Amino acid sequence: MHWDLILWLIALASNIALLILLIYQLICLSDLEADYMNPYETASNINSLVLPEFGLQAAFSALFLVTGHFLMFFVTLPVVIYHARLFTRGEHLVDVTEIFRALSVEKKHRFLKLCVYLLFFFLVIFRFPAGSFSSLPVFSSEHGDLDIRSSFLEF
Repeated sequence: MHWDLILWLIALASNIALLILLIYQLICLSDLEADYMNPYETASNINSLVLPEFGLQAAFSALFLVTGHFLMFFVTLPVVIYHARLFTRGEHLVDVTEIFRALSVEKKHRFLKLCVYLLFFFLVIFRFPAGSFSSLPVFSSEHGDLDIRSSFLEF
């Protein structure tokens, strides 16, 4: 089985899920700012998504550690450390009574995380073809001397 291809498919799916969670949180904050939602509804919507986002980001990073992609692990590690710091300090949830004071700060933090998740998305997108091509028998060195260079030189 082609485990490297499956790794990049899982990484792509989890990264898309992280982007969707974060965009929904930004939409909730924008709706609160435009007075389409009340503070309690916004806080409950965002707070219900914070822990799944943290868990998915930790699993996303741990996936790279377990499979030996250490560069991608070290790229994703600062976000995991930031999430762990927020969780241990108790700052990971949005407070209903303080949401209007912290609205601009919350939006800025989430926009910054959106930029970081987009960076992860592009890194996964660019690494995905390399993983899928290296798992094909023509490109892998497991099957003897079959190599892309030798097949091009035959013509």
